[in-house]
Amino acid sequence: MTPTTAAYLTLGLAILLEVTGSSFLQKSEQFTRLAPSLLVIACYAVSFYAMSHALKAMPLGIAYALWAGLGIVLTALVSVIVFRQMIDLAGFLGIGLIVSGVVVISLFSRTTGH
Repeated sequence: MTPTTAAYLTLGLAILLEVTGSSFLQKSEQFTRLAPSLLVIACYAVSFYAMSHALKAMPLGIAYALWAGLGIVLTALVSVIVFRQMIDLAGFLGIGLIVSGVVVISLFSRTTGH
């Protein structure tokens, strides 16, 4: 496995853990429930740790753009599927623009190391 592939996999893990932590943040009820609160802290801590390892082979700007963009999209999906929260047309358009930006960065940026 190349360092770049490992970095993308590690970044993917960081994104999934951040989304999981955000989902438990809703369940923590402003940190008044112990188990979800501990899961938030654990997921965020491991997410940042994984992100720090991804940065060994990726520029910060690219890694953070991918982390933030994909995190927004996945968190929006979780909010719709798990929490039954609706997204309006403007929300879908905004998410579409985020996905477009992630695709452009992933396919065309020369700074991603691929």
